[in-house]
Amino acid sequence: MTNPTLLILAGDGIGPEVMGQVTRIIDWYGKNRDLAFDVEHDLVGGAAYDKHGTPLHDDTMAKALAADAVLLGAVGGPKYDDLDFSVKPERGLLRLRKEMDLFSNLRPAQCFDALADFSSLKKDIVAGLDIMIVRELTSGVYFGEPRGIFEEGNERVGINTQRYTESEIDRVARSAFELARRRSGKVCSMEKANVMESGILWREVVQKVRDTDYPDIELTHMYADNGAMQLVRAPKQFDVIVTDNLFGDILSDCAAMLTGSLGMLPSASLGAPNPDGRPKALYEPVHGSAPDIAGQGKANPIACILSFAMALRYSFDQGDEATRLENAVEKVLADGARTADLMGPEDGTPISTTEMGDAILAALDASL
Repeated sequence: MTNPTLLILAGDGIGPEVMGQVTRIIDWYGKNRDLAFDVEHDLVGGAAYDKHGTPLHDDTMAKALAADAVLLGAVGGPKYDDLDFSVKPERGLLRLRKEMDLFSNLRPAQCFDALADFSSLKKDIVAGLDIMIVRELTSGVYFGEPRGIFEEGNERVGINTQRYTESEIDRVARSAFELARRRSGKVCSMEKANVMESGILWREVVQKVRDTDYPDIELTHMYADNGAMQLVRAPKQFDVIVTDNLFGDILSDCAAMLTGSLGMLPSASLGAPNPDGRPKALYEPVHGSAPDIAGQGKANPIACILSFAMALRYSFDQGDEATRLENAVEKVLADGARTADLMGPEDGTPISTTEMGDAILAALDASL
């Protein structure tokens, strides 16, 4: 049998640094768990623009479509701020999501016990938190037409269109319900049905999917603005949240700070299953390229490492090995290892990106 294939797109800023630690862990699995991958590296974002004049070369897009999974670091940086919108680094990421048809974005927000004091919220509110936000990723206001900046009378007007079809809502709702069956059987759907027709349709379709095919799942509905408030008031009331592209973007970043740092949060973007049963998939940390600390060894690699753990679970049916890696991260944090983003000004000396990778590898060794 051939090895599963991974395409690594480290990207810009701290992307190559954090992805370097993931590569070490991939190698560890090949040597210690008889779980080898065929890995190929390529460019995306600003790095791709610097070489090709485009944030994603057509050849790289073809490789992404052929790979069993794509791992991405981060894209963007101030160097590219003055580029035309069509070739900004972020357009490369959006093209990957669109052409791979990655409609279901999974963003877990889990608060490790060792970091409960680091959240901006009280410890009793976030300790033990484990929620999953399912964000629709390929439609909605980021892709709807018409869009653009137009002349209207004697001034300009910016237009973005919120647009959803029933089938687009249906498939992401099913993704959320399937996840809920693996968890506690609860889904909260968030929209703005009180002021948006797209929200009315969203609520109707999600309810229909539940009533028809998932009667075992407890479904509630909530307006997205109230959802944001509830996430910081009582986040543990939620298990799986399903929402549209725009609200999912906002709510997942809100949930991110419940855990203490964006450097802790992975994500998965999944599409429809291939003939072999594996979904098209892209895994990436939630954090950005952090150009202010790039190249300094300060970046926290945990979000990128946990993104690989999600790949093990959702693309390669290796749930036990994903748990092994997640447990290794938890042990390292419990032992007090901290990068700078997980420390206050009086908490001592942080460890480097590579040292965090060393510690996690040591914990994996200890798990054998």
